Amino acid sequence: MSDLQIGLAVIGGVAVVAVVIYNRWQERSARREAEKAFGSTHSDVLLDGRREPSLAARHDSALEPRPPAVSPAEKVDYVIELGLTRAVSPAEVHEGWAGIERRFSRRAFLDEQSPAHLRAAIQLLGRDGVLSDTELLEFRSMVETLGTQLGAVVRAPEMRGALDAARELDKTCAEADIQVALHVVGIGAGSAPFAGQPFQATAREDGVTLTLDVARTPEPARSYETMARAGRQLAQARGGRVVDDEGRELDDRALAAIGRELEAVRQRLAGCGIEAGSPLALRVFS
Repeated sequence: MSDLQIGLAVIGGVAVVAVVIYNRWQERSARREAEKAFGSTHSDVLLDGRREPSLAARHDSALEPRPPAVSPAEKVDYVIELGLTRAVSPAEVHEGWAGIERRFSRRAFLDEQSPAHLRAAIQLLGRDGVLSDTELLEFRSMVETLGTQLGAVVRAPEMRGALDAARELDKTCAEADIQVALHVVGIGAGSAPFAGQPFQATAREDGVTLTLDVARTPEPARSYETMARAGRQLAQARGGRVVDDEGRELDDRALAAIGRELEAVRQRLAGCGIEAGSPLALRVFS
């Protein structure tokens, strides 16, 4: 599946410098087009073209464990309230919930607020896009059946409004779902001492590629500065260069401009109630 490569224009008496920034919007669109008969395009001042990803390690949501449990979030989760009218054992609840969990895997979760009050939730959006109408209807029907088995009063919100709100949020998330990569070249092949850093290091024939997954990283602008500084120091120590995907050298001015762009991305996410690198961000961008 292809990603969008985004080049960052740095203006001020200097030439335009392109930086590898992978945006998963194209991947989401491809999946949605396979399920629905519509397509869409993405226009952005940072857009520079399309390419097959060849460097940054990808996150496989099917293999990642669910992040630490959090309360359901507005617009991210569809929540059905179950008020129990009789004493129900935890074993009975979990036995009834097991079928729903098998069907929807980690996208569905049970928030047990009290012995008499349960909240059955399903995550409406993720890196694979927004839950389909059919899937949400199936989830609601299964939870209502569970409510009947438990003798619960079930209160479910209107589905259309929940899906519309999730699709609006998904647009912002898709635009913010980017990876930034810097290449340190001319230092020869081999490993680099980057353990414990907020970015990934991937070896290449002539050096190393440093990659930052923006939405999943706390304080992405600061983490990017750490990555850029590490790249510059490695290049200086081994006589190499920090370059973009086209092999053009990145100076301090260009690197600083990228950091400002990442702060703007963080602010857009925060405006939607999603802090980069937070438990909620790890759920949405998985």
